[in-house]
Amino acid sequence: MTSSAIALGNVLAVESDSGDTGFQAPGLGEFFPEAIARFSLLGIDFEITRITLILWVATLAMTAFLYFSSRKASIVPGRLQFAGESGYSLVRDGIARDVVGPKGVPFAPFLASLFFFILANNFMAIVPLAQISPMSKFAFPVVLAIICYVLYIYVGIREQGAAKYFKDIFFLPGVPGYMYVLVTPIEVLQNFVVRPVTLAIRLFANMFAGHMLLVVFSLGAVYLFQVGNFSAVFGPISALMAIVMTFFELLVIILQAYVFTVLMGTYLNASLEAEH
Repeated sequence: MTSSAIALGNVLAVESDSGDTGFQAPGLGEFFPEAIARFSLLGIDFEITRITLILWVATLAMTAFLYFSSRKASIVPGRLQFAGESGYSLVRDGIARDVVGPKGVPFAPFLASLFFFILANNFMAIVPLAQISPMSKFAFPVVLAIICYVLYIYVGIREQGAAKYFKDIFFLPGVPGYMYVLVTPIEVLQNFVVRPVTLAIRLFANMFAGHMLLVVFSLGAVYLFQVGNFSAVFGPISALMAIVMTFFELLVIILQAYVFTVLMGTYLNASLEAEH
């Protein structure tokens, strides 16, 4: 049972005492927690919230893991070194080489950093006392998508030259001239809008939905156990579903980090190739 659900269950108990005995569905309040600290920098207001702290903890934990797994590398790796090397090899061989292509190996450190950063923050969705992924708040995937988008455009211009890069987008090679009226808007939309937007939305939507499912089943179990009577029969079922969904969420956590990195690899491949 999650701590979030217990807290929400207590809220339900208070509301039940006040006369409202109905099930209160979880809302969006947890995605917009109260600010722990506020400050201004260069005229811009900033807030540090619980989700910000979770992001910091996840990033520091993953940084520590990568540091200690590579600090005393040996020919026969220990468990920690094996885990770190396996993760990096997955990105270097499976994405940088196979997806990006022959020129992809230099991008392996960036892609690995992206993968491990997203994985660590996604994993916080099932860590006790945290139990929410910063990636379920849209701002964080958007920042990652912007970074990837800028690198995607930069690599394309660097490899092909600005004139050729944008020419191939606006006038796709091999397309009859009369088709540009239809093809050009699609290519522009795909390269400059659809790719960065879908990159952010895919990660956000999956982590947001996963968190809501866990909260619904956990909160439902707490509510059913508190209500008593015949409803208590369904409490264990809801609790069991919360456990099942936690394992399912673990799969989503790993898969979404991998998918985000693979998609960035395909975008880099498109920038490195002569044609889109």
